[in-house]
Amino acid sequence: MEKLTAKEEEVLELIWKTGATFPKDLVAVYPDPKPHVNTVATMFQSLERKGYLTHRPWGRGYWYEPTLSPTDYRRLKTADLIDRYYGHSYRDVVSAFVSEEKLTEQELLDVLDELRSHNKA
Repeated sequence: MEKLTAKEEEVLELIWKTGATFPKDLVAVYPDPKPHVNTVATMFQSLERKGYLTHRPWGRGYWYEPTLSPTDYRRLKTADLIDRYYGHSYRDVVSAFVSEEKLTEQELLDVLDELRSHNKA
């Protein structure tokens, strides 16, 4: 899937919060300053072209819904970050957290316990 701009990501996050919607209805819940409905409709079309939304005709407009969940999107973004900055090495990511003291020994042991439990299942 293509990368999103910051504004596209903002719109997608609002759609996840509100659920499937029409552009005009998303503008209503958008924080101030609210964008014009045409701007939001253009963002919807861009998100659809990039594979993040799908639409259905509804009356005189289109009803849009996301094609993936926030969790799936986070996974895509995390994988991209790890590929880009850590050469696809999840070990290097964990090592960076340890060396920067972002992950304690106990937290690392907890992760190891999770891994062992997951491997037994």
